[in-house]
Amino acid sequence: PVPTISWRRADGKQLPRKARRHRSSGLLEIPNFQQEDAGLYECVAENVRGKNVARGQLTFYAQPSWTQQIRDVRAAIEERVSWECRASGRPKPSYRWLKDGEPLLPQGRVQLEQGSLTIANVSLSDAGMYQCVAENRHGVIFASAELSVIAIGPDFSKTLLKKVTLVKVGGEVIIECKPKASPRPTYSWKKGKDILRENER
Repeated sequence: PVPTISWRRADGKQLPRKARRHRSSGLLEIPNFQQEDAGLYECVAENVRGKNVARGQLTFYAQPSWTQQIRDVRAAIEERVSWECRASGRPKPSYRWLKDGEPLLPQGRVQLEQGSLTIANVSLSDAGMYQCVAENRHGVIFASAELSVIAIGPDFSKTLLKKVTLVKVGGEVIIECKPKASPRPTYSWKKGKDILRENER
């Protein structure tokens, strides 16, 4: 006789509530398929003469999509720049980096780890357009950001040379000079118009 047909999951989990069974045609329909719906399914056909089972594996996959993208950065010479990009996907995406369209490789000041890029001691040559690429076998996505490297002349507006009054002859005086500057400046000291040079004191 014509068999009756039923469906079940081989892992013992319940069929998704949203699943629709069309008994007459032996069809199982799962709308809005999600990762939790993946697994091994069994179709059971049975009549008075016996029973037979067919199995099929349903696998969930997804193209990469960004959960965290990179943004443009302005950095002073010798600063440290860090970017991080993150993407979801199934299977888990892998990452690579480009600079001005060319592959970027880890070397010296440039460190790459998964979706992270760190450039230590930034120089003018590091300026350019960077891209983080996330990919799995179902798709590739790109996120772009520009690194602008700027130079800053010495700026004393936020640094004060404090007036120091000796309380005791023979004491020690320390005067700090820390202007904002990029790249790091060289320093010289004057007393009045005379250049100070190191001596025993």
